[in-house]
Amino acid sequence: MNYEDKKVVGIIASNVEPAVALNVIGHLAISIGKYSDTEIMGQPTIVDQSGVDHLGISKFPFIITKVKPGKLKNTIDIAKSNPDLLVADYPKDMLDTRTDDELVQAINSKANDKLEYLGAVIYGNTKDVDEITGKFQLWRMD
Repeated sequence: MNYEDKKVVGIIASNVEPAVALNVIGHLAISIGKYSDTEIMGQPTIVDQSGVDHLGISKFPFIITKVKPGKLKNTIDIAKSNPDLLVADYPKDMLDTRTDDELVQAINSKANDKLEYLGAVIYGNTKDVDEITGKFQLWRMD
């Protein structure tokens, strides 16, 4: 598989502070890594000249973007409607709860249209991901 065949795009709501954005992307990256296919990873370990092992990383591009909160929600819905894409989303409830049980209860108690999203990560074929995220701005600390 070619480096350009697949892509990972992180999306942060434009109103999220940088410290929270890093937390959001960190959690979502773990989720995408766990639930993605085995093709996402490059070499399991890379050994430097001194013989020290370094864990491998995704072999596909991972780009972080930002969009307005309303656009983020719409993007998540569109991406989830494509069965070929893997989507990890980060509702605000993930910040407002302390434990996994509290998080499950908070999300179970709301309809999807009542969730406020802070971020998402989409993984899949580059063409499909670009179709949804291709015009988004790159994320920057302003």
